[in-house]
Amino acid sequence: MLKKMGEAVARVARKVNETVESGSDTLDLAECKLVSFPTGIYKVLRNVSGQIHLITLANNELKSLTSKFMTTFSQLQDVPVEKLAAMPALRSINLRFNPLNAEVRVIAPPLIKFDMLMSPEGARGPLP
Repeated sequence: MLKKMGEAVARVARKVNETVESGSDTLDLAECKLVSFPTGIYKVLRNVSGQIHLITLANNELKSLTSKFMTTFSQLQDVPVEKLAAMPALRSINLRFNPLNAEVRVIAPPLIKFDMLMSPEGARGPLP
C-alpha cells in the first residue's frame, strides 16, 4: 500500500516538474490517484500558475476542489463539461472570474445537473 502511495506521489511530482520546466500551459494530473488537489502544488506552481490554461484531472478520485484551486488557476478557459456532467456526486463548481470560452457557456447549462457558477461574460476578477 505504501509503495503504491509513494508511486502516486512521485507521478504527481514528475508531472508538475515537467510543467514548470517546460513552461507549458497545460498541467496533466490524469490518473494520479488524487483524492484532493495537493496543497504543495500551489507553491511549486506559483511562478507559472498564471500561464496554465488547461488542467487535466481525469481518472482520479477527487471529491472536491477548494476555492484556492479556483483562485490560483483563475485563467482557465476550457472546462471539460462532458466529464463534469458524468460526475454523479458533484453538486457545485465555482468558475467565477475565469475567461471561459463561449462554447462552455452555451453547452454547459443543458448538460449538467449541478450548480455551475460563472461570472457574466467579460467580467473581471475582484480587485486585489
